[in-house]
Amino acid sequence: QLQLVESGGGLVQPGGSLRLSCRPSGFYWDYHAVAWFRQVPGKEREAISYINSNGGTTNYADSVKGRFMIFRDYAEMRVDLQMNNLKPEDTGVYYCAASRSRHLGDNWHRQYDYDYWGQGTQVTVSS
Repeated sequence: QLQLVESGGGLVQPGGSLRLSCRPSGFYWDYHAVAWFRQVPGKEREAISYINSNGGTTNYADSVKGRFMIFRDYAEMRVDLQMNNLKPEDTGVYYCAASRSRHLGDNWHRQYDYDYWGQGTQVTVSS
């Protein structure tokens, strides 16, 4: 079964940091673009970060720019999202997604351009 597996969520205080990881299961993803999405209760799932297949292009939503960073480790077959200076509004379920395309360009934020999804990991930012 082809799927993505996320890890690293949890509870953190405002101003703290968390690192999320995503790995593929059942396929190799060196030629896939990868993104992280976030869903907050009552809101649509939104794309917050993206990295293309060769790691040369990254994108971030304005809400996380300067605080989050996406990394790609080809040896470990892992894409990480380092989240710093977390705020209560960052609370939500974080999903990893992979596209069979190597590079999505301006469409990186569109959910239907991604072919594989993880189950999601909860991130709660609260004091």
